[in-house]
Amino acid sequence: MDHEKNKIENLCINNLRMLAADMVEKANSGHPGMPMGAAAMAFVLWTKFLKHNPAHPDWPNRDRFVLSAGHGSSLLYALLHLTGYALPLEELKNFRQWGSKTPGHPEFGHTPGVEVTTGPLGQGLANAVGIAMAERYLASFFNRPLYDIVDFYTYVIAGDGDLMEGVSHEAASLAGNLKLGRLICLYDDNRISIEGSTDITFTEDRAARFAAYQWHVQRVDDGNDTKSLLKAIKAAQAEKEKPSLILVRTHIGYGSPNKQDSADAHGAPLGEEELKLTRERLGWPQESFHIDQQVQNYYRRALEDGKSQEDKWQILFDTYSSTYPDMAKLFQQWTKGELPAGWEKDIPQFAPDEKGLATRAASGKVLNAIAAHLPNLIGGSADLAPSTKTVIREAADFNPDSPSGRNLRFGVREHAMGSILNGMALTGGLIPYGATFLVFSDYMRPPMRMAAMMGLRAIYVLTHDSIGVGEDGPTHQPVEHLTALRSIPGLTVIRPADANETAMAWRCAVEQVTGPTALILTRQNLPTLDRQKLAPAAGLARGAYILSEPKDEEPRLILLASGSEVHLVLEAAGRLEQEGMAVRVVSMPSWELFAAQSEEYQQQVLPRYVTARLAVEAGLTDGWHRYVGDQGRVIGIDHFGASAPAAVLFEKFGFTVDNIVDQALQMAKDQECF
Repeated sequence: MDHEKNKIENLCINNLRMLAADMVEKANSGHPGMPMGAAAMAFVLWTKFLKHNPAHPDWPNRDRFVLSAGHGSSLLYALLHLTGYALPLEELKNFRQWGSKTPGHPEFGHTPGVEVTTGPLGQGLANAVGIAMAERYLASFFNRPLYDIVDFYTYVIAGDGDLMEGVSHEAASLAGNLKLGRLICLYDDNRISIEGSTDITFTEDRAARFAAYQWHVQRVDDGNDTKSLLKAIKAAQAEKEKPSLILVRTHIGYGSPNKQDSADAHGAPLGEEELKLTRERLGWPQESFHIDQQVQNYYRRALEDGKSQEDKWQILFDTYSSTYPDMAKLFQQWTKGELPAGWEKDIPQFAPDEKGLATRAASGKVLNAIAAHLPNLIGGSADLAPSTKTVIREAADFNPDSPSGRNLRFGVREHAMGSILNGMALTGGLIPYGATFLVFSDYMRPPMRMAAMMGLRAIYVLTHDSIGVGEDGPTHQPVEHLTALRSIPGLTVIRPADANETAMAWRCAVEQVTGPTALILTRQNLPTLDRQKLAPAAGLARGAYILSEPKDEEPRLILLASGSEVHLVLEAAGRLEQEGMAVRVVSMPSWELFAAQSEEYQQQVLPRYVTARLAVEAGLTDGWHRYVGDQGRVIGIDHFGASAPAAVLFEKFGFTVDNIVDQALQMAKDQECF
């Protein structure tokens, strides 16, 4: 019996290897080595432990599998096809080709069964930490005695590159601190990277490192020993207080006579002759994309098992719904990404105030008003909560003793914070936010880019938004950051001008379900505009809107600005009107929201016939010329800042009413706008 069992297991593992190698060979592109080496651990995990239903990939209580080593995507595609997901063999044959469901790296929302877009190394592991955090919060919120409706594990396969990248250090450190016992990582320890042996760069004791992070650590010395793999994963499941790392000694390109344990197996096809020799060595038929019928039958048991697991959960949930109908309704609402009626009713409206307040302070007030109605709004900062104003006052901290806490303490870990937000957003049900100073968004740009690529509802609260930071100097003064963030496709960047625009910005961010939003907020106080005399702040939702108009005549000059500079152009407009200029002021907090408006609306705000346009923003001038045109001007800062009080810096760098008036008058004179 054991002999027959071993035989079918070997067939199943070798079929994974050869399908992966065949995909790469046919595409003449890809990474065969990792899938061939990691096939045994993937087989054990997917057939002995993973709770999933290939016929319904999105059922809420499935286990999550993250292939952090996303270059090994052919392994995942082989698993998805063999276990019965809607990924036919033809898609495997179209690996890495135009229009296929099998892109070079796994893409969330593109291929059924892919939980996370991976490829940039370390991101998947950090995403998995976020998923495990979300599981813990959701379980604490929804579960009741005898009703564990949220009860899943998060599994990861990671490689050497994942563990080298800094984000994995940040995320693993936090995961150990939070005691995420349902997070299990299988480390594909094949000791080969693109440049050769990892000995040339990566010699620390990885087991000791993760033990120091307070992880449960095990070793499997032979990556093909399915019994040891089975035992190790069982032990990891039994450990409730620590996340688990299983170091599995594997051999890249396993089975290839000439390329096993070589960097040659990493990122290129084996080659026709080597593939032939590999099939011979593994006792595999000389037929591309061959699937053994016994193997097919074995893997397809996942369909029956998955249906049984989901049906069992559904019975539990139906009983839960009868016992706790309100909670069940809320669970379904969260899972669908829906917002409850009236969630926005307590968003504050701020009275006109010349002294005003910083938009970061207004943001804190709005956040707390919203949080009272959205218990799935959860987040924190990278050790900057007092400055970013991102604490939910009535909520506890999220920690091992308080998993229902909504205030996340990320520590000084911006990169991991961004990646964790992605994992939380992917889990379904939560609206995560993370905060830091705008200048430090550089540290989490990779996960912000990934959030945009995946279309996730993540919210970034980025404060201290300009040279207005003042005395901290150029290291802390963001200059290029607005331009950098605006360059990310799918990321909505909003820089509000006052407290009421900030309130509307939060509303837009929460309602944005197809991508992330960055709220760009000031350190310094800004006047709260008198909306009785100016346009309502609701105009922010359209990205740009007419804030003030000349009296009884068409505009001849348009002043555009975002954030703190809106107040400068409003004052300048008043001065220019005294000079006989017909001036329109446009508040333009979000280029992305404006771009989404109709051509008719865009022309209404920025009519072509007005060529005298001046934009003012305390950041790079890049990009503004699309709005001011060839004859317009931009007042910005195309160099780094300096250390001095904010008021001095604004004066020295030309962000003054006098300079705006002078440049506007010169432009108007040049264009004969009088």
